[in-house]
Amino acid sequence: MYRMISAMNHATPSHLTNLEQPTIFVVDDDISVRESLQLLLSSAGWRSVVFESAQSFLAAAPITGPSCLVLDVNMPGLNGLDLQAMISKSGNRMPIIFVSGFGDIPMTVRALKGGALDFLTKPIDADALLSAVDSALSRSEAIIKEDEELTQLAGRYEALTPREREVMTGVVKGLLNKQVAFELDISEITVKAHRGQVMRKMSARSLPELVNMAARLRLGDGKEVH
Repeated sequence: MYRMISAMNHATPSHLTNLEQPTIFVVDDDISVRESLQLLLSSAGWRSVVFESAQSFLAAAPITGPSCLVLDVNMPGLNGLDLQAMISKSGNRMPIIFVSGFGDIPMTVRALKGGALDFLTKPIDADALLSAVDSALSRSEAIIKEDEELTQLAGRYEALTPREREVMTGVVKGLLNKQVAFELDISEITVKAHRGQVMRKMSARSLPELVNMAARLRLGDGKEVH
C-alpha cells in the first residue's frame, strides 16, 4: 500500500536524541494500513502505537514526551475530522498528519484550518510521510519546551505580592513610575522598590523583556495563565 522508497535510510532525527523517546500514534480502521504504517515507522527508527478507531485512541492512557498523530479521515463512528476537533477543544496541541484514500478540497481545507500539519493521500510515498512525521515531532518538541517555559513564568508571577503585580501591570502598560504611584496612591520611591523586586523575581533583564513576559502570561486580557 505504501511505496517504501528509501525508508531504511531514515533515522531518528538528532534534535530528538536527548529527549524522551517520541511516539507516533496511528489511528486507522484498516488493519493493513495500520500494519504498513507501523512497519514503515519502525524501519525508520520510530516508536508507534496503533489504534483501530478514534474511540480506542481517546480511551488510551496519555503518553508524555514528543508525539504526533497520523490520522485517517474516513472511519466508522467518530471520524478523523471530529477527533481533530475534540483534541483541539481539549487544549491538546499534538501535531496531526491526516491520511486519506481520497481527499477533496473542502475536506483538506477543514483539516488544515483545524491545525493539521499535513494532509496526505493514499498510496503514500514513504519519504513524504516520514518527512511529515519528522516535522510534526519537531513541532511537538517546541510545544513541550514552550509549555514548560510558560509554566515556569507563571510560577514566577505567582510568587509576586499583590502590590508587586499591580506595579508590574502599570509598568508594562507603559506608565512612568510617578504615574503608577498616582494610580496606586503610593510614593514614587515605593514604586521603584517594587519595580526592582518585580524585575528580580521575574528574571527580567529589561523592560521590553518584562512586557513580553506579561504578553505571554496574557495579563490584562482577563485570561491570565495560572
